[in-house]
Amino acid sequence: LEYPENSIDPLNLYGTRMRTKPLVAAVQGKCLTVGIELLLATDVRIASENATFAQIEIKRGIFPFGGATLRFPEVAGWGNAMRWLLTGDEFDAAEALRIGLVQEVVEHGRQLDKAIEIAERISAQAPLGVQATIESARKLQREGFDAAARDLMPQVLKLFRTEDAREGVQSFIERRDGNFSGR
Repeated sequence: LEYPENSIDPLNLYGTRMRTKPLVAAVQGKCLTVGIELLLATDVRIASENATFAQIEIKRGIFPFGGATLRFPEVAGWGNAMRWLLTGDEFDAAEALRIGLVQEVVEHGRQLDKAIEIAERISAQAPLGVQATIESARKLQREGFDAAARDLMPQVLKLFRTEDAREGVQSFIERRDGNFSGR
């Protein structure tokens, strides 16, 4: 599958132009098929207590081809993923939380506020550190443990030379929040 030049793969599958910033999602109501696959492509997921989920392709004679067969087992564990992928049954927000599909369930109507709150907490952190964290975790997903482990020290040594790292140490010493510049 090819996307237009300068676009970003919304399913985060094909490695062409990957997003470099974290993505926090909020979900309410019914989240079906590609909705779950888009959700699985995000970094942090918040659900309304009224959210329900189902991967229903199996009921239509096809299978989830937008990444659920790749990511759902990784997120939820093999048995949990297969339970929902192979039956097409619907499950609720509490089950989504139990299996790790979402990280938090909130009162209906608060899901977007909570997602924004988390996004703002992330955006207050050192941008280069956030980006390196995402890159390292993605390398693990795409290339495996050894490749990701090999890159840990070179990546942190690179970060140690940044203004943000100096600010991080100084803010720790002064017991205050960091004021990061992304440099």
